[in-house]
Amino acid sequence: MSVSHIGLLCSGGDSPGMNCAIRAVVRTALFKGIQVTGIKRGYAGLLRGEFQTMNLSSVGNIIQRGGTILQTSRSPEFMKPEFRKKAVDILRAQKIDALVIIGGDGSFNGAKALWEEHQFPVVGIPGTIDNDISSTEYTIGFDTAVQTAIEAVDRIRDTAHSHARTFLVEVMGRNSSAIALKVGVCTGAENVLLPHEKVNHQKIVDDIQRGIARGKDSSIIIVAEGPTAGRSYEIQHILKDMHHVDTHVVILGHIQRGGSPTSNDRFIASQMGHMAVEALLSNQFPKVTVVQNGKVLLTDLAKCTTKADHNFSEYQTLAQTLSI
Repeated sequence: MSVSHIGLLCSGGDSPGMNCAIRAVVRTALFKGIQVTGIKRGYAGLLRGEFQTMNLSSVGNIIQRGGTILQTSRSPEFMKPEFRKKAVDILRAQKIDALVIIGGDGSFNGAKALWEEHQFPVVGIPGTIDNDISSTEYTIGFDTAVQTAIEAVDRIRDTAHSHARTFLVEVMGRNSSAIALKVGVCTGAENVLLPHEKVNHQKIVDDIQRGIARGKDSSIIIVAEGPTAGRSYEIQHILKDMHHVDTHVVILGHIQRGGSPTSNDRFIASQMGHMAVEALLSNQFPKVTVVQNGKVLLTDLAKCTTKADHNFSEYQTLAQTLSI
């Protein structure tokens, strides 16, 4: 088929670098003589017909901005077949030939349904700070989120040392270990508590006491948030009530999603946006732009519709070894 008009949306949680991908999609398409329509607020905006024509001015001066100029949302309605049918009817009424979706596994499942149910051409770009999409080593926003967390932990360590305190620093990632492990290694954390493992409170206490015995008067413990933010408070209470160890909790939260994207996120997002348009123009769909063996390439959409905690899990031993 011939693609002359591309729709573009962001779905799910925002991540730094989404604007870089948007810019690359728009500029590549316009370079090729292809029209681009931006869809505001993800699938929910698609169902409401929130469209805007994208031109060079639309994506000027956005490469350094966090978040997404198209905004994003989650759409429970889109999980129902009748609303996906409505979405396709709206797209075709606008004469949009194909769709580029920037988001995570939920967004890709929606894209997969559009293809399977209506054969509507789709290409996905993985954008989530959690770095937890199957079949890709990297998702846009991960590097920026890690850097933001590292800078915060460095500041917390200053005050931890000044007051001889132990801090539980909770990072985002839900069921993904990637942020916690990389931040733990890069900040020299004394412990890294992963979301899928039972907390060994006695080991935490033993590690703190071992440090004190050699003259160390402060500790940083990185906590992956798990399914619900605030997990650190339960750990804090158990350490206090059962082991008589005082700790302070810092939940970094959504500051990890914002901020100017790092060079790595900008570069990979730019490659992915460019490749997404090239894929549509060469009738390669449904596909997702991924990183495998350090290279940006295409893979089948069906391989990227689940969460996977495979990235950085191999570095758990490194984190444990360096924390002694």
